[in-house]
Amino acid sequence: MSLHDLYEQYHDRVQFIVIYIREAHPIDGWWLGGGVFGLAMKVQRSKAATDVYDPKTMEERRQVAARCESALQYGIPTLVDEIDDPVNRAYAAIPTRLYLVGTDGRVVYAGGLGPFGFKPQELKVAIERLLDENA
Repeated sequence: MSLHDLYEQYHDRVQFIVIYIREAHPIDGWWLGGGVFGLAMKVQRSKAATDVYDPKTMEERRQVAARCESALQYGIPTLVDEIDDPVNRAYAAIPTRLYLVGTDGRVVYAGGLGPFGFKPQELKVAIERLLDENA
C-alpha cells in the first residue's frame, strides 16, 4: 500500500497534505549520491534526489519541493515549510514522517521516522479507526 493508494481511497473523507520540510540528503549536507550507495540508488531507479543543494531561500525550497512532488507522484497537495523549519521542528519529521491529525487538532497517529518508519498501512489502520469513532 502506498501513500497515493491511501489518498485515492480516503481523500473524500480525510484531508491529505504533504509538507515539504527540507532536503534530507543535499549535496552540501548528508549526501548519499556518491559511492556505492549512489550507484545502488541509480540501479534501483530511486526517486530520491541526489543532485540537490540545501535551499537557502524560500524560492529555492519551493523549486526543490516541486521537483519532489513531481517525482513522487502522490497526487496530494504539497505545502512548503518555511526556511527556518517550524513544521519540521514541531513534528520531528526529517527525513519523512506520516501523521494523522483529528478534527480537534490532536495527533491521532505519529508514524516512525522514514524511510523505515514510513508505513502507509499503519496510517490506514489509524484512518479507519478515526473514521469509525467519528461515525
